[in-house]
Amino acid sequence: MLRNKIGWIVFFGWVFFMIQPPALAAEDRYIGYYYPTPEEIEIYCARVPPLVDMDKRRRVGFVIGIKEGMSNKAYDSAYAVFAKGGDSEKLIIVAKTEGHLGTIYRVRALLADLTNSARTTPIFEESGVPEYLTFLDLLTLLGFESVTVSDGDTFTHQIEIRRLSGAACPNRSID
Repeated sequence: MLRNKIGWIVFFGWVFFMIQPPALAAEDRYIGYYYPTPEEIEIYCARVPPLVDMDKRRRVGFVIGIKEGMSNKAYDSAYAVFAKGGDSEKLIIVAKTEGHLGTIYRVRALLADLTNSARTTPIFEESGVPEYLTFLDLLTLLGFESVTVSDGDTFTHQIEIRRLSGAACPNRSID
């Protein structure tokens, strides 16, 4: 009798394991730790190639620069920004305050604000067309591969950055 129950438990455990979406969990080890599973993963086709000399140290320096800018304000930022991954190639933005970044519209508004700030950087000004580039293009220049934005509770939006290459890229969805 006990042997039968153990057999059923093992069988149902195996079935449960087999029906889980393995690709998402295998690709993103930060799900469940920093943010919930994204309902959708968006693809962004970058307009620029990464700069040749970009590395982990420069990406971490970029994030430190963002944090220093946030700490120079008279108020505490509503979100945390950090880089993760073996080469710090994943940018993560998580709300620290209830009600922030809980919808795709708030995420897009934050990205638009960050785009406005990015357009004043020397990298963009030197491009000659800063008005056409976005914050996601800046991330591409720095060698980031994705950005994940979450309310830190139930909502997460993830954007995978596709770099310029011969490979086809889906229609651009973020401008």
